[in-house]
This record gives sequence, C-alpha cells and structure tokens, in this order.
Amino acid sequence: MKIIILGAGQVGTSVAANLVSEANDITVVDHNPALLRELQDRFDLRTVYGHGAHPDVLARAGAEDADMIIAVTNSDETNMVACQVAYTLFHTPTKIARVRAQSFLDQPRLFGTDALPIDVAISPEALVTDYIIRLIENPGTLQVLDFAGGRIRLVAVKAYYGGPLVGQELRTLHQRMPNIEARVAAIYRQDRAIQPEGDTVIEVDDEVFFVAAPEHIRAVMGELRRLDKTYRRMIIAGGGNIGTRLAGALERSFRVKIIERDLKRCKHIAEDLEKTIVLHGDAADQDLLLEENIESTDVFCAVTDDDEANILSAMLAKRLGARKVMALINRPSYVDLVQSGAIDVAISPQQATIGSLLKHVRRGDVVMVHSLRRGAAEAIEAIAHGDETSSKVIGRTIAEIRLPKGASIGALVRGDQVLIAHHDTRIQSEDHVILFLQDKRRIPEVERLFQVGVTFL
Repeated sequence: MKIIILGAGQVGTSVAANLVSEANDITVVDHNPALLRELQDRFDLRTVYGHGAHPDVLARAGAEDADMIIAVTNSDETNMVACQVAYTLFHTPTKIARVRAQSFLDQPRLFGTDALPIDVAISPEALVTDYIIRLIENPGTLQVLDFAGGRIRLVAVKAYYGGPLVGQELRTLHQRMPNIEARVAAIYRQDRAIQPEGDTVIEVDDEVFFVAAPEHIRAVMGELRRLDKTYRRMIIAGGGNIGTRLAGALERSFRVKIIERDLKRCKHIAEDLEKTIVLHGDAADQDLLLEENIESTDVFCAVTDDDEANILSAMLAKRLGARKVMALINRPSYVDLVQSGAIDVAISPQQATIGSLLKHVRRGDVVMVHSLRRGAAEAIEAIAHGDETSSKVIGRTIAEIRLPKGASIGALVRGDQVLIAHHDTRIQSEDHVILFLQDKRRIPEVERLFQVGVTFL
C-alpha cells in the first residue's frame, strides 16, 4: 500500500517502523528536518518537509495516488484538516486521524463523509487507558487483549514456581480443567518462542499466552501461578489525559488517589472527578508516598509524560512496599530495560495504539490486530469468507490448514458462539478466526490463506 504518515513524533515513528517492514511504500511528512533525517537514516522510506495539512505539501508527498493517510501530528486540528484536504482534493480512500481532545471524541457526528471525512479517529490516550484498566481488572496479568467485542481474550501471564501446571505437559490442562475451555497460543522462554504442543512442559518464568472467555481467565491463571488478590487501592502518578481518564473509569470500584505536580491542574482534576483524592506534590517524593500509605497500595501506576519520572517513581513505590507497579514508557529501549525488573508492567503507548492502525492495512477482512512482544509478534482476528472451493480454510479442520511456522489458531467466534480451537475443529464461512503469530514477518502468508479465490462470486 502507498501510505502517507503526517507527523514524525513517537507515534508517527512507531507506525512507520511497523509498516515499512511489511513492504509498504511509506512517505512521512513533518516540519522538523532533524526528525525526518533520523527517520531516513533508520528506515527505507521517503520524507517530505512541510506542514501536513497544506495542499501543496500533501501533493509533494504523493497524495494523488495514496491508498491511506495517517495523520498523527501533535495537533488535533492539523490532523482533522489534513483528512479534509486529502478527501476533497485527492480523494484518498482511507483517512485516519489522531484525535486527543475528549470534547471532539464526545461528538461522533463530527466524523463522517457528511462532516469531517475521517474514517477512523484514534485516541492513544483512550487506548492506553483501556489497556491499563484490563490489567487492573485481571490481577497478575502482563497483557489482556480483547477479541470479538470482548467475548474472547488473549492473556499473557508469567508462570511461577508452585503453579499446578508448572512442570507438567500442556495436555494435562484439559484433564485438570475438563469444564473450562482454554488454549495456550504461545510460550516465550528467555525471550525465545516455543511452539506449544501437547507434550510441551511449562517451566518457571515462562511467559504464557492463552485464549479463554473472560469468565475463565482466573481459573486458567490459577494453574500457572498463585492468584493475586483483587486490587482495591491505587495511586496514579500524573494527572494528564491518561491519569484523569484512568481515575474517572476506576473511582467507583477502587479507592483512587492522583498525585499531580501542577497546582492549577490539581484544582481542575478535583472539579472533574467525584471520588478520587487529588494530591498536589511529586510522585517521587518518598515522604509523600509514605504519608499516603504506599505500603498498603495495591497498584501504583505512573503515567506522566516523562519516562524517567515514571520509571523512578514506580521503582521507589515498589521499594516502599506497593504490591504492583506499572509505568508508562514511550521509548522502546527503556521498555526492554525495565520490564521484568523492579517494574512489574512497562506500558508502551505505541504498542497499545499500533494495532488499531494495522487492522486497516492488512489485506483480507481483518477486524482486529494486537501488536505483541514489542512489535515482534501479532494476534489477529480475521473473518473467513468464500466456500470450500474458493477458500484455503473453509471446510477444513485446524489440523488440515497449512499455517506458517510459528502461527496457531486459538479460537473461533461463530455468531454468538465462542469455540476454543482443537485439531478437529472445522472452519465455516463467516467464522471470526483468532490467530497468534510468533513472527509478524509471516503476515503475508496468513493474508494469502484468508484471501478468497477468483471462483467465488
């Protein structure tokens, strides 16, 4: 696909890195020449200097024959105007805009061909907030990802010594839990992917990805580790968009405190939220944390816009006794550095955001994409179309489908029915198929599997 990305900031760079590796023709537009030079040094793509919403700049970027425009500058207004210009002057088929301000997102009538011609409005802050909420609602998880509108979930969890399934073969999972449907989709051992088979033995510290219905997640986790108690008390460091959204979503079910350095912002948050306690101060102030009983806090979540502040305050909170600490980290190199150390969960905004963009780039009918393992792996929800003569998957059992190496089918959604995949499960037309790919470079092979042949009319 020919794709124009407006904005060479952290989101734009992350999107470019993901898409350029899949043989797409990428052009990045920005008015910061230093950022453009850095992108050109790192990736095989084209750059254009200028303002992303200006018609002449879009023309130089090749908007006349572009398949998609992804507007992810720091300005909502620039992103929205750029989509309008691309639609009116260049008839660009797909227009995606990053929209951060909640007042815009609260008015869905703004987005559409009869208003602002934006096909998809993405809010990284909203996506990150939802991501954190799922982690808090499922204590002990490393990742929780929704498919089929939340009817099936892919969960990542670390196996601990003492878990009943640890040291046992995978096939014993069904014997131990005959009434619960679940499937292990992937195992990572010391950062190396292991294809799960019936005789695969789970070891201590394995990172295990499994699919299950939401109501069965805790039961499966109980086989891999001692279950964490439900969270009740949490402290959020940072009262920006993400921190305020998070507190607003959780304050009715949890006892929430926000620590914010800016006094004016503190007053604004206190007016907006009902039950959250708003504290003016520094989240890396040891005296303040002790005063707020950090040792009895279930979750400390650092979500300021400063990576170093998030890392240091989360490490301090852990040392002072917080049960679980999470830190929002923008730099990918920092994520690798701190994950599995003193910080329990490193949250990457790019990883939470990229999936909502990738599903519009994938060939075939792909309704959901989640980027995993810092972009190396992927989970996909694809719809099987066609019939037995025109499709490579319909009418075939899971065992008969020639999946690429490292790929596995975890579950099917058929109407209102969720089916955990077994070797003899047969795929029907219009099934939603949940796949896990250990190596995202195999994506084209999966896309070809789900493409309908020319015989289907």
